[in-house]
Amino acid sequence: MRSSVFFKLLAGFLVVIVVATVVLDISIRRAWEASLREEIQTELTEKTRMFAARVRASRGQDMEQLAREAATAGNVRATIIQSDGKVLGDSEADPERMENHATRPEFISALQHNEIGASTRWSHTIGIPFLYVAAPIPGGAVRMAYPLASIQELTGKVRRTLLGASAIALAIAAILAGILAQLVARRLRRIEEFAARIAAGDLTARIAESSRDEIAQVAEALDHTARRLEESFVALEASRKELESVLNGMQEAVIAVGNDRKVRWANGPMRELVKGEVRLGADLVESVRDPNVLGAVRRAIESGQSTTSVATSLIAGRTYQVTAAPMSPRGAVVVLHDLTAIERVEKTRRDFIANVSHELRTPLTSVQGYAETLIDSLPPAMPQARDFLDVILKNARRMTRLTEDLLVLARVESGEQRFATEPVRVATLLTEAVAAMREAAKGSGSDVTVEPAPEAEVLADSQGIQQVLTNLIDNALKYAPGKIVVGAREVADGIEFYVRDFGEGIASEHLPRLFERFYRVDKARSRESGGTGLGLAIVKHIVLAHEGTMRVDSSVGHGSTFYFSLPRADKTAASSVAESPSFTKI
Repeated sequence: MRSSVFFKLLAGFLVVIVVATVVLDISIRRAWEASLREEIQTELTEKTRMFAARVRASRGQDMEQLAREAATAGNVRATIIQSDGKVLGDSEADPERMENHATRPEFISALQHNEIGASTRWSHTIGIPFLYVAAPIPGGAVRMAYPLASIQELTGKVRRTLLGASAIALAIAAILAGILAQLVARRLRRIEEFAARIAAGDLTARIAESSRDEIAQVAEALDHTARRLEESFVALEASRKELESVLNGMQEAVIAVGNDRKVRWANGPMRELVKGEVRLGADLVESVRDPNVLGAVRRAIESGQSTTSVATSLIAGRTYQVTAAPMSPRGAVVVLHDLTAIERVEKTRRDFIANVSHELRTPLTSVQGYAETLIDSLPPAMPQARDFLDVILKNARRMTRLTEDLLVLARVESGEQRFATEPVRVATLLTEAVAAMREAAKGSGSDVTVEPAPEAEVLADSQGIQQVLTNLIDNALKYAPGKIVVGAREVADGIEFYVRDFGEGIASEHLPRLFERFYRVDKARSRESGGTGLGLAIVKHIVLAHEGTMRVDSSVGHGSTFYFSLPRADKTAASSVAESPSFTKI
């Protein structure tokens, strides 16, 4: 790092020095050179005028002698030229050997304009650059030349001085770059060590900076970030421990898995459930091998929705309700609720009801039989006794129906009654159910209509579904006689059957409890009609045993519609609806 900072600083200083040197060389040197040349030209002009005045004043003197004297006095080269360009005298060359100067620019300017003429060029005689200044005299002109080599020599000295100063500045810059690099590197090394400690998990790390420059501001911002991270981590750790304490204090077993099905966390009851064999970071199947648990986790992760299931193979003789819910960002959390005690109580209740109902059948049959015998044997002169016996017979029959319904419900709930499902045509189920209720419909003066049904088959036990349909139709005949419509339709998950009446309807507060045991909307009317309050409960459990669903849609004054759905026998078969507009009536 130090070398990198050193070379960067050195390169920066070098660029600044080089640029400054080039700028000075280009601008200041040229300006100084131009100023020096202008000064030399001015001085040379004055000397040339004096030389011209001296030539005009000296008559008959040797021209070469005049030129040498003027050159010695002014430290320049002096030349006297005739108007035709012939050199009459020169301080440094033989006039006889010199070429004609009629074409020299300074000579032409002096003769034509009668004023001072000047030019700069290489001397063909000597071979070095000269600054020439010519002044007119009678019959020609005089000229003085100053060698520019002296200017170039002075410029070279200045350039060498500038380069030397630049070299000294570069050396000083290298020293400064090293010192600054050392200082910056030491401060950056502290920031690097701070970052390494933070990355290692030490959120208490801080950077000591006393200056107020940009690096110190960065260090202060990093300190502030580390302080906020530490506070957030402490709060998060406290929340995690609190949540862990809550989950460990639960009676339910809880386990969390990631999207890759690997175990992330498990509470104490879960570890006790699998006898401490929960392996964090390992696949869930290494800790839990119940297929229902694994299936619930898979469905929750894939669908992103909560799923429930029942696990019976985690521990022999125990039943668990499995609830798997998706966990952000990806994964699932599974809660296992022990249903063993509830199942045991429920089984005891069902067995008790079944046993009691079974035991009541024989005495109730005897009571009913003896009551019928007494009624048949009573003389006409005892009408009051006949009324008493009618009441006894009516209640005995009601008790008999109640015990029969209780037995049926107990067998369906416990799974003792098995349903042999097979493909059955929807229309067949509807027409047979309506035909079975023909006499009851006539007795109540009702009109039962079968609407066109889909040409499809459902997986169902014919007798069980007949019991569902007849029970629903019987309820409609009892509580909403008149027009009743029975039918079925295609839905996304199968075939939905419905029984619709156009009676008074059911208030919304009764709908959630309508399928409970012994629940009656109008208790007095239900007793008068001979209902036991178990019909809809039996219907619901039969439909659930077929893996279907049950619902009701009703409002006061608009009648009621009871729906239940069954799975299709062939889900890929194209659905169709009977096109015949005719209805079947009974």
